[in-house]
Amino acid sequence: EGVLVESEGALVVPVAEEGDRKELPPCILVKSDGATLYATTDLATIVQRMEDYHPDKLLYLTDKRQSLHFEQVFRTARKGHLVPPETELQHIGFGTMNGKDGKPFKTRDGGVLRLEQLLSDVESEVREKMADRDMDEDVLNDAAAKIGLAAIKYGDLSNQASKDYVFDVDRFTSFEGNTGPYILYTIVRTKSLNAKIEAQGINVDGDARILPAQNKTVTDVMLALSKWSDTVSAAYQEQAPHKICQFVYELCDAYNKFYHENKILANEDVQERQSWIVLSRLVGSVLEQAIDLLGLEAPDRM
Repeated sequence: EGVLVESEGALVVPVAEEGDRKELPPCILVKSDGATLYATTDLATIVQRMEDYHPDKLLYLTDKRQSLHFEQVFRTARKGHLVPPETELQHIGFGTMNGKDGKPFKTRDGGVLRLEQLLSDVESEVREKMADRDMDEDVLNDAAAKIGLAAIKYGDLSNQASKDYVFDVDRFTSFEGNTGPYILYTIVRTKSLNAKIEAQGINVDGDARILPAQNKTVTDVMLALSKWSDTVSAAYQEQAPHKICQFVYELCDAYNKFYHENKILANEDVQERQSWIVLSRLVGSVLEQAIDLLGLEAPDRM
């Protein structure tokens, strides 16, 4: 089909086809001086990935300002028959990560920390905030590492990908609000509850069930839990991990209100107490599944 044509001394691929809604400039593969461009290596990578993995879908996660570039690359790949017609090519554009001055970080100018240093700094800050905890050094270090990583990853994933956001370590490492540490703290709370149940020798029947909601706080937890399946489906279909973060935060917020307003273990109504324990265990299980999808891990103590 004449995929490669000459254009002012450069090899290009015409990507605009008859009937297209808009005309795009051609995708240059090799410059007149023989040099290659990003598009050249991106197309070569597509060829390699198709040969090695035969994927049904290729997802590219980059700055949204590169959307035109990938539209050209994808059209070129199809024009050149580098991918089968049924293979899906999708670019997921994310917004810029900005400093507190509101301006994007510039990696080429040396305006950002190395990831290794960033993780170390965040872990140190988390460790300082937990200095008053009665914990062994190795337990504290393990918790600080997991909390620090969660602070950074959750801080990034909780934002809608296409939107710009301010990278604020102080906010990300807070143990209150919509943050990674707050989410992990809630999971640790459910673990602590289970430990108390075992320590106090409280018997929970294997066939114990969750009773109909006795008050608003229980209702809110149940309603939050009911959104889990739809949330996972929507996050997958829309390639939107922030939806899982939103679900997690709402569930944590509802459960913590329930925990504070109801004396779970001290409840003298045995059936109601068992119902609340089962509900708490379900919350902990769902939260652990959710953070696993986000690539996070909760410590046993905080």
